[in-house]
Amino acid sequence: QVHLVESGGGLVQAGGSLRLSCAASGRTFSSYYMAWFRQAPGKEREFVSAISGGGNVADYADTVKGRFTISRDNAKNTVFLQMNSLKPEDTAIYYCAQSRYYSRQINHYEYWGQGTQVTVSS
Repeated sequence: QVHLVESGGGLVQAGGSLRLSCAASGRTFSSYYMAWFRQAPGKEREFVSAISGGGNVADYADTVKGRFTISRDNAKNTVFLQMNSLKPEDTAIYYCAQSRYYSRQINHYEYWGQGTQVTVSS
């Protein structure tokens, strides 16, 4: 059974930065894609970023490209999301997820964390 635990969320002013972490356990971490999704109040959950098992391939939603950076430390079974130049529209619950294959689609991800709240004030 895979267990994902996010941390690092909080309240930040517009223009600020946060670094999210997601610690994984349960199966060989480096064999799986990891992704971040987010869900704002009243909106559907949306793709933010994904990274390959080896960490050499990353993908970003257009809304965060150039501001967010995904990375992973396979020795520590952890994936990170560095978020810079935050905007109020980045406010959401951020979830990490794990998949055997690359995808931007929610239903392709087998395991999910419980989420961490990010609030950006204007």
